[in-house]
Amino acid sequence: MIKHEELSMEDLRNQIKNNQICFGGNADLKIYGRLSCKSGKRMKMQHRVFFKSEKEALEHGYRPCGNCLNKKYKEWIYSTQK
Repeated sequence: MIKHEELSMEDLRNQIKNNQICFGGNADLKIYGRLSCKSGKRMKMQHRVFFKSEKEALEHGYRPCGNCLNKKYKEWIYSTQK
């Protein structure tokens, strides 16, 4: 997990280009989603974190975004209600 505040814009672009960052998340809400998600783009920089994979986000206790990862979010909801 990488905090947005710890990256320069150039480092961020390079890591996205090299597939070292594939997902973004909200550290306060513990939600992760695609980098192209409208909800994620509105997030303040101090709350934003980045992940290489969905597995990494889940290992850190984040849940899928209901907006851009709707199917995975519904699966997550179902699994927590058991």
